[in-house]
Amino acid sequence: MAAGESFIKIVLWDSDAQFTSALSQLLVEAGLRVTATALPADIDRVLGAEAPVALLMGDLDGDFQGDSLLLYLHRAYPELAILPVVARPKVDGAVTAIRAGAVDYLLKKSFSLEALAAKVVGIVTSRARLPEKEGSEEMLFRDPRMVRMMRLAKKAAASRATVLIQGESGTGKELLARFLQRHSPRAAKPFVAINCAALPENLLESELFGFEKGAFTGALQRRIGKFEQADGGTLLLDELGEMAYSLQSKLLRVIQEGEVDRLGGRQPVPVDVRIIATTNRDLEKEVEAGNFRQDLYFRLNVIPLTIPPLRDRPQDIELLLERFITQYCQLNNRRFQGLSEPSRRFLFNHNYPGNVRELENMVERAVVLADGPRLELEDFFIDPEKMPDPEKLPPLPLEPSSGLIGVTAPASDPLGSLPLPAGTTLAEVERYMIYKTLREVDSNRTHAAAQLGISIRTLRNKLKEYREKYGDSRENQ
Repeated sequence: MAAGESFIKIVLWDSDAQFTSALSQLLVEAGLRVTATALPADIDRVLGAEAPVALLMGDLDGDFQGDSLLLYLHRAYPELAILPVVARPKVDGAVTAIRAGAVDYLLKKSFSLEALAAKVVGIVTSRARLPEKEGSEEMLFRDPRMVRMMRLAKKAAASRATVLIQGESGTGKELLARFLQRHSPRAAKPFVAINCAALPENLLESELFGFEKGAFTGALQRRIGKFEQADGGTLLLDELGEMAYSLQSKLLRVIQEGEVDRLGGRQPVPVDVRIIATTNRDLEKEVEAGNFRQDLYFRLNVIPLTIPPLRDRPQDIELLLERFITQYCQLNNRRFQGLSEPSRRFLFNHNYPGNVRELENMVERAVVLADGPRLELEDFFIDPEKMPDPEKLPPLPLEPSSGLIGVTAPASDPLGSLPLPAGTTLAEVERYMIYKTLREVDSNRTHAAAQLGISIRTLRNKLKEYREKYGDSRENQ
């Protein structure tokens, strides 16, 4: 595939030529590239071809090389989405398919061609693209340091520059990487992630750069590496600080030359990839210790972004608490009046060595275990011996404002310092506060609604009202 070219390719296998032809036409019209072929005889040739396959679909209930075809595909191509579409389902076919990693198991006669095409498009685009949404993928913050950092991130997102994201485990480095992708010119292109700490050196090398058939024992077909899979898009190198020193020089060459050498390959393959790297290590110290190449560090550290630990962001604790309590109450069909006083004091003073991830896990556990009308301190602990003494908990470091977590806002006049003239109406104060908050969060409606204590829908309705009533055309009036 030429550098910069991007498409979503699927392979369709079915013995019904009329069915494959009609479905292929619909999928091509939807912007997909389709290969209709005879499987399983051609399986390795087709799936090992130049362009990576996003989805394999069709009647895949057969056997291959003495094993279930689905199990073979799942082992040989673990990242491939597999969608069995069968004419005559077996009794245990769906269970077997899902256990073998299939994304779904469909009965052909249950779908019109148009409905089946729409389902396929939904599957491949949801796996290849990063949708903008207001759910758990959205970064929530209120802390001034996070606001400054996110302003830099938004500027960095619009560029081609390599970004190095540093921060402790659980702070949200991958979320920030996905934010950069969503707000970049490459948002509709592939986003490929690999955890450099999860693979041994030899396997990481083949996963990054790919290999040719016969490059080593067990290389039964060509495998496209992560760099080629991300061609035209973004490659996230997660926990890069764990990469072996000997492999760092090969990574440096790809970044410098814009081309990758497959293992066993005869010539380099050009790639156009924007790199985002994350690490929980201090790479400057790793360079000084001789564990990380200085030249690679300079190549990666074009735009450095550091996420502060949660313990240094008390304002964000409140925001995240509200998000997680709401989220896990909905998931578990629970309802609470808020947090008890000891719970609040504990949660707002805890050190959070596991950062946001730890807070989320604690809230989920409490929501599941709680029996009373409020989330009590003991609900956050499986082992009672690890629970702190409620009488010895320090006071709240700030006065929370969220009604959800059971705290009333301070009674002091919140508008005393606003530059509003005497006689200002309540409606005008409301409009002022909405625009002021939007300015502070760079017009991010999700964050503005959270800070204002209203829903996204209410905020949208208010802005529409202001446009119609006052002729407001911008959100940062």
